[in-house]
Amino acid sequence: MIVNIKPLSVNQVWQGRRFKTPKYKAYEKEMLLKLPNLNLNTSALLSVDITFGYSTRASDIDNGLKPFLDCLQKKYGINDNKIYNLNVVKEIVKKGEEFIKFSIKEI
Repeated sequence: MIVNIKPLSVNQVWQGRRFKTPKYKAYEKEMLLKLPNLNLNTSALLSVDITFGYSTRASDIDNGLKPFLDCLQKKYGINDNKIYNLNVVKEIVKKGEEFIKFSIKEI
């Protein structure tokens, strides 16, 4: 199915300035410490697979997407405009067992 409409970017969705919450700043700091060291070609086209382990079914599959991709950008020096394939999976887990599993491959 095709819908002929120009997709909106996140930047076009919000009006005015947005500020990082203290919770997001803490998430970003912890994520940057926990992400493994990878040697990525920053000019390559990329495919990214992500599985979010949420403890509530009410979580939207894309809730963690932008903050996580922003952390990948910051850690590995990649630009998310180089991501040409993105596979996102939502798994329901017990509270306290939440996770993010990912892989990055050149295409």
